[in-house]
Amino acid sequence: MPKGIYNVPKAFNEPVKSYAPGTKEREAVLESFTEQYNQQVDIPLFIGSEQIKTGKTKTLHPPFDHKHLLGQYHLAEKSHVEKAISTALEARKNWSEMPWEHRASIFLKAAELLAGPYRAKINAATMIAQAKTMHQAEIDAACEFIDFLRFNVEFMTQIYSEQPTSTDGVWNRLEHRPLEGFVYAITPFNFTAISGNLPASVAMMGNVVVWKPSATQIFSANVIVEVFKKAGLPDGVINVIYGDSAMITDTLLASPDFAGIHFTGSTSVFNSMWTKIGQNINNYKTYPRIVGETGGKDFVVAHPSSDPIEVAVALTRGSFEYQGQKCSAASRAYIPASLWGAVKEKMTQDLATIKMGTPQDPTNFVSSVISESSFDKLASFIEQAKKDSDAEVILGGKYDKSVGYFIEPTVILTTNPQYETLKTELFGPVLTIYVYEDAKWEETLKLVDSTSAYALTGAIFSQDRYAIVQATKALSNAAGNFYINDKPTGAVVGQQPFGGARASGTNDKAGSILNLIRWVSPRTIKETFIPATDYKYPFLG
Repeated sequence: MPKGIYNVPKAFNEPVKSYAPGTKEREAVLESFTEQYNQQVDIPLFIGSEQIKTGKTKTLHPPFDHKHLLGQYHLAEKSHVEKAISTALEARKNWSEMPWEHRASIFLKAAELLAGPYRAKINAATMIAQAKTMHQAEIDAACEFIDFLRFNVEFMTQIYSEQPTSTDGVWNRLEHRPLEGFVYAITPFNFTAISGNLPASVAMMGNVVVWKPSATQIFSANVIVEVFKKAGLPDGVINVIYGDSAMITDTLLASPDFAGIHFTGSTSVFNSMWTKIGQNINNYKTYPRIVGETGGKDFVVAHPSSDPIEVAVALTRGSFEYQGQKCSAASRAYIPASLWGAVKEKMTQDLATIKMGTPQDPTNFVSSVISESSFDKLASFIEQAKKDSDAEVILGGKYDKSVGYFIEPTVILTTNPQYETLKTELFGPVLTIYVYEDAKWEETLKLVDSTSAYALTGAIFSQDRYAIVQATKALSNAAGNFYINDKPTGAVVGQQPFGGARASGTNDKAGSILNLIRWVSPRTIKETFIPATDYKYPFLG
């Protein structure tokens, strides 16, 4: 696209609504919560224009009230997966040829629907399905999702606008073609925005998608499907299937038309998929694009010059908002001995005031973790810390799954810098703290860099600019998103492109031009207006 042909709407970050008592948005989301909570859904597969009910189903339950039935979803057989592939490839014929501005218009309309008539519904669905508080649902399902859609349109226009230099008698052009085949999108439970963005960003660039949402997010993913359809997304562009993960993945990765994977999930699952892709590499028509954001063991490091109150608040928010189930949640912290007393006192005071329960009650700061398997894993680590001689549960540590999968915000203090919960990703409201001697600042930075296999997010606190420079350099490979005097969570689309390296993924930065460029295949075109008519060059005489 040559520059200046179209002036698309300028992307801007969607303002976060307060949901303060008495506000209209608070009333609207609570009303939608009640309505959706009390109606049972029957969610089909979405393949092309068909809504397929296979008869083989699983039930849906909110994690904070696991005896309550929300409805059911239908499971795909291998034949349905194969049908999704052929349907996507058929849709590609028209979708890949659609002018870019019409693709952009669909997703801009989706953003407007989310900002307006669907805001309460998608936020309430996220509260129900994923046990997010009203505020956490707002910054995720509404604001971040809207930001992804708007900013991706702007990034897409930038990609198409960049053209090579042309010389006298020659016109050079650059096409950004959709990938040849289909893309497999696998999305996580913890962010509705990520669930919507992974298939949408791929489709926006002219590709077709087979999308498998997390089983624990299907309830709110169904609202995403509704929004895309309402926005005018043609049938077959994004096909949605649920079911046995291994069967679905094996079937999709075996197809010669597999052209890429857009993934957010665990490191082990991503590694297994990469292995399968490698094993099938000779079968593919083109080398697949492999894009993934995986695990994290995100850190906070406080310098002796830092403010202990600021550090404590960052730990409370960064570790326990959304029950520590953000990819970026702080799960290990390194505090100097001189500040530890003040940090501990502030955290103790704050955690004593935190309420836990259903997200329908806006006074609750945290709710349940996502599933029984997550609950059991977290509880086992907490119990082990209570037994170990080199660790102590100093705050929280209680849990109960009789009604929902509730685990108190928990702080483990360890004297062992290689303690298991400083290294293992737990994905829950468990923070492990190691107290270091003030004089061992440099040694501690090396410890932070080397302890974990992950490199997603991290934060340092300091009022000493030399220490900030030192830590920024020492931890340059330890986090793809690095924060100075702030918690390591809360990346904003268009401001802090998100992603990490090492065992945390391919660092392709969702919500940036870097991610979108992965979903196109460039073609250079050179057109000569007056071709040569003699093979001889001037030097030949």
